[in-house]
This record gives sequence, structure tokens and C-alpha cells, in this order.
Amino acid sequence: MVPTTKVLSLFDEFKKFALKGNVIDMAIGVIIGTAFTKVVDSLVKSVMMPLINVFLPGTGAWAEWAPEIIPGKPVPFGLFISEVVNFLIIALVLYVFAVKFLGWILDLHKQESAAPPEPPADVKLLTEIRDLLKAKAQDIPSSHQ
Repeated sequence: MVPTTKVLSLFDEFKKFALKGNVIDMAIGVIIGTAFTKVVDSLVKSVMMPLINVFLPGTGAWAEWAPEIIPGKPVPFGLFISEVVNFLIIALVLYVFAVKFLGWILDLHKQESAAPPEPPADVKLLTEIRDLLKAKAQDIPSSHQ
């Protein structure tokens, strides 16, 4: 009899790779990092630089960097608040995806792997023959009694 090895398809290999915890954690970290970068950038451009402009009016190198800041114009807190709200929405979506959805998928995967695989047809047949022989042996009275 030739030993058989399990050959994984490309999709199965990718699924196995993508559902590893460290890959998912890294992807979530990159997404959260990008969203947080926008929050920090907005904090500097929309809150700190206009406040600095109040104390140090004039045009500087930062005027090209943040053209929405005009001397005498109120501090655009709304831009910062919108970035914070965007960050919170992204964090919530990632939480629901990572904790709830992927947790559900991993639970299904564990349940599938916990179920014993169906035995091959020849093993089933041999099991039935064994059971029949056991039953027949129990029906025959013992001559040593």
C-alpha cells in the first residue's frame, strides 16, 4: 500500500496562513497605526499650529505644511474631532471583525477539526465483519461449562 500525504490547495494554505493569530494582529496593528497617525497629524495641524499661530503670528515654514491655518481664523477643532471619530469607528469595526467575526470562524474551524473524520469504506466493512463475528461467537454456547 502506498502511503498518502495530504495535499493542500493554494486556497487552503492561504486560509491557514491568514487565520494565524500573529498575521491578524499585525494587520490590525498596521491599520490602527495608520488611523492614529491621522489623529496625531490632525491634532498638530488643526489644534496646535493654530494656537502657536496666535502667539507667533506670521508666515513660516509650517504655513506651506498646513495651508488651512489662516492667522486670525478660529482654531479648527472640528477637523481634529472628525479624525478622532474616524479613529474610533475604525477601532470599533476592527474589534467587531477581529474579536467577534474571526472568533466565530475559529470556533467553527475547531468544531470541524474536533469531529472525527469518516472512516474509509474498507475500514467500515472490516468493522462490520468484526462486529458480526463477535455477535456470532457470543451466540455459540461454550462447551467448557
